Amino acid sequence: MKLQRLTAIARKELIQIRRDPRSLGLGIALPMLLLFLFGYALTLDVDRVPLALWDQSATPVSREFVSRFAGSRFFSLKLTADGYPALEQAIDSRKVGCALVIPADFARKLQAGKSAQLQLILDGSDSTTATLTAAYAESIVQRFNRDLLIRQTRRMGRTPPAAALELRPRVWYNADLLSRNAIIPGLIAIIMMVIAALLTSLTVAREWECGTMEQLIATPMTPAELVIGKLIPYFAIGVLDLTLAILAGRFIFLVPLRGALLLLLVVSVIFLIGALAFGMLLGIVTKSQFMASQLALVTTMLPAFLLSGFIFPIENMPYPIRLITHLVTARYLVTMLRGIYLKESGPALLWGNILLLLLFGVTVITLSIKKFRKKIE
Repeated sequence: MKLQRLTAIARKELIQIRRDPRSLGLGIALPMLLLFLFGYALTLDVDRVPLALWDQSATPVSREFVSRFAGSRFFSLKLTADGYPALEQAIDSRKVGCALVIPADFARKLQAGKSAQLQLILDGSDSTTATLTAAYAESIVQRFNRDLLIRQTRRMGRTPPAAALELRPRVWYNADLLSRNAIIPGLIAIIMMVIAALLTSLTVAREWECGTMEQLIATPMTPAELVIGKLIPYFAIGVLDLTLAILAGRFIFLVPLRGALLLLLVVSVIFLIGALAFGMLLGIVTKSQFMASQLALVTTMLPAFLLSGFIFPIENMPYPIRLITHLVTARYLVTMLRGIYLKESGPALLWGNILLLLLFGVTVITLSIKKFRKKIE
C-alpha cells in the first residue's frame, strides 16, 4: 500500500464530494437536522397530562384534593365537566388524557371518618401514558390520605403515628429524570450509524454506474488502497458530524458530560470506522446506488432504532430478539455513550464493548477489501 496512491484516491473522492452538493448536504446537514428533529420531538417524559374534572362535591375538601392534581407538574387541568357525556367526548376527541370524577358524598364521608371512592378514567389507547398517569394519580391520592390522617389525628389531640416504613428514593446519574439526557447520547450513535453507512454505500456503487470504475481498475492501485482511500474523506465528514453533535448536546440540549471527552471521541471514532466500512461493503457487493441505499437503511436504521436499546429496553424483549441485538453494533455504542455522558464510565467498564467494535471494524474492512475485485464482470 503506497501513501501516494492512497492520497490520490482520497483527494479524488473529496473533489467528487465538493462537486456534488447533495452528498455534502447528506453528510453534514442531514445529521444536524435529524439531531434537532429527534432531540426536540422525541421525549419519553410523561408530564402535564391533560385532565378533565367532574367535581360533584364542590366542597373545600374536594377543591383541596383537586389542587393536588392541578399543582402537580404531572397534570394540567384543561376541562371542568358537568356529566359523563362531556367527559366521554373530551377523551374521545383526545382533548384530555384522563378524567377525574369526585362523587357528591366525597367530603361527607371523609369528615365522618369513612372511605370515599373516586373514579379516574384513562385513555388506554396509549398504554404507556395511561400506566404512568395511573401511577401519578395513585401517588397523589396516597399523599392526600397521609396528610388527611395526620390532621384528623391531631384534631383528636393525639400524636400521629410514625410510619412503619419510609422510602427515600435517590436517583443516580440523571437526578432530574429528564429523558433527553438519555436520548441525546443514544441519538448520536443512531445518526452516526445511519449517515455513515448511507454515505459510503453509494460511493463505490456510483463509480460502477457512472462508468468511472473502469478507469480506476486500469490504474496500479490495490483494493486496499481504493477502500481505505475512499473512506478517508467520509471519515473526516463523520468526525465533523460527531463534533457538531457533541457541541449541540452540551450547549443546546444541555446534556451533562460527566465522563472523559477523550474517551467519548475514541469510542465514537472506532464505531464510525466500522459504520463507514459497512456501508462501503454494501456498495461493493450491490454495485447499485439504489440497492446500496435501501440495504443501508434496512440494515442500519431499523435495527439501530429498534434493537439497540435506544428507545425500547433490551431486557424487555423476547429472548430470541435479545440474542439478535448482539449483532447490532449501535447497541454497544448507545450503552457506552450513556455511560460516559451520565455515569462517568471509564475504560475499565467499557473495554468489552470497545473490543467488539474494534473487531467489527477490522472484520468489515477486511471483507470489503476481499470482495472488491479489479475486473469488469
